[in-house]
Amino acid sequence: QGGKHKTALQAVCPDYRANFDIVKILLKHGAQPDINLATSILQRASYYRDEEVVCTVLKRGANPNAARGGSDGTALQYAVNANNVSITKLLLEHGADPNIQGDRHGTPLAAVADMGNLERLKELLQHGANPNIPGGPHGGALHAAAFSCDVQILGFLLNNGADINIQSGKYGTALQAACCHKKNLDISKILIQHGANIHIKGGYHGTMLQAASYGGQLEIVNILLKMGADPNDTGGFHMTALQAACDTWHFEIADVLLANGADTNIAGGEAGTALQAAAVHGATEMVKILLEHGAEIDIQGGKYGSALAAAAYTGREDIMEILFENGADVNIQGNYYGTALQAACREGRQAIVEMLFEKGADVNSQGLMVCVDGNTALQAACSGGHQATVKVLLEKGADVNSQGGFYCTALQAACAQGQQAIVDVLLEEGADVNIQGGYYGTALQAACSARDQDMVEVLLEKGADVNIQGGVYGTALQAACAQGQQAIVDVLLEEGADANIQGGYYGTALQAACIKRRQAIVKTLLKQGVDPNIQGGRYKTAYRAAYHYGSVSIMQMLKEYGAETDLDSVSVFKSTNNM
Repeated sequence: QGGKHKTALQAVCPDYRANFDIVKILLKHGAQPDINLATSILQRASYYRDEEVVCTVLKRGANPNAARGGSDGTALQYAVNANNVSITKLLLEHGADPNIQGDRHGTPLAAVADMGNLERLKELLQHGANPNIPGGPHGGALHAAAFSCDVQILGFLLNNGADINIQSGKYGTALQAACCHKKNLDISKILIQHGANIHIKGGYHGTMLQAASYGGQLEIVNILLKMGADPNDTGGFHMTALQAACDTWHFEIADVLLANGADTNIAGGEAGTALQAAAVHGATEMVKILLEHGAEIDIQGGKYGSALAAAAYTGREDIMEILFENGADVNIQGNYYGTALQAACREGRQAIVEMLFEKGADVNSQGLMVCVDGNTALQAACSGGHQATVKVLLEKGADVNSQGGFYCTALQAACAQGQQAIVDVLLEEGADVNIQGGYYGTALQAACSARDQDMVEVLLEKGADVNIQGGVYGTALQAACAQGQQAIVDVLLEEGADANIQGGYYGTALQAACIKRRQAIVKTLLKQGVDPNIQGGRYKTAYRAAYHYGSVSIMQMLKEYGAETDLDSVSVFKSTNNM
């Protein structure tokens, strides 16, 4: 014994696949693994189908029911996931418990159900596997069989005590798991025939009817309705069965639901309403049918905010005309995309933009939410890089300096996306380069973050204040340092950037350069006279930051320029920061 791994067996075990021959030789010559190491070897040997090693370590005390972490749990779970018949039998004969949970399938039984291995399923049941243990992505063995459309395994589980109504996993019940896929029609029928409760709520789709509507199972939808399923039950991703049908193009099912009293105006879920779902997919006839059944046009909610915004975003002029004919409010506010005008501008849909202006769209309306794409139509167009749309908006009176939203101004949005041509247009229209606010604080900081030297120089020529503080990086200089842009750093310093300003994500420009291992920039800043001991940020000083990230050459450079080398309380853990 001795050294880092104490024994030769411990040294080779971590890379079992590469060293399995060595492991076998060591075991053959009497190597005695402790219990923990034996368990680790047992798991690996079970997965890599090495029956000889499995037998050896079991004889030497390996516990077949121990789990040493990882996604596959016990040795039995490793063997089952590797579909290894002989080792699975061997482990079961040595007392492996088939009901231990913890691998990616939950239990070995759920794993074989998902893989469609009937013989292994029978074997596990014979050794006491419980078919009703919940767990895994599907929820359990029965759920896995239902989702995988395996009639044989489903029937075998039902005949061996599986609870048809047990709730677990993504879809809640086995019936919901079956209903959400068209290929599982037979499975859905079997479960219903065996007494599955169609009224259980929960799971991803909320109700069985919503799942069947989503999965396009028209026959099951009709069966469920005849059995008393309420078409207006709410819950799940789409909130209602009608919205699910409209959002997945299952319009025949939508017709059936409407004929059975489905309410067109229930709001909620991904698409907000059934009308919004139909509008975003360009389902003209379905939109008309929903309106005939009393759908209210201006209900707000869902991903697009309104049916009008949904149609505008996807460029459906025909549907927009229908909505306007039925009284749609052109300036109604929504969620992520704000107004219909904002949604159209984000995608650069020129014809839609013109139509909306003809209908009275307010060019300066601000969205209700702080959106990455901008809080006004102008910001949205700038963020999307649509120069022609930007010009139209400005001609229609868009306020070039309107403030609000993620980027605060249209100029900052354009700079963040590297849209030089749009920046030029905005500046010609009087955009203020020094407005503060938004994620980057200023347009200059956004341009530095976008690594666009030409844009930086244009902004400086227009009077951008190089030392304005704010935004994620605190200053434009810190942004340039974080992005490793030596040329931009040089430009900013020539324009009088103060390298000692404190604030922002990294605390100082010097610390940003150290964290990002930008040695040349660190040298530039030090030559410029930056204080190497200025404090701020996560690591307090630049030297500590360099130490934390293992930048020995930068540490030496800082020391040469007078940096204090105290490392008390420096974190020993590497940061996962990717900014």
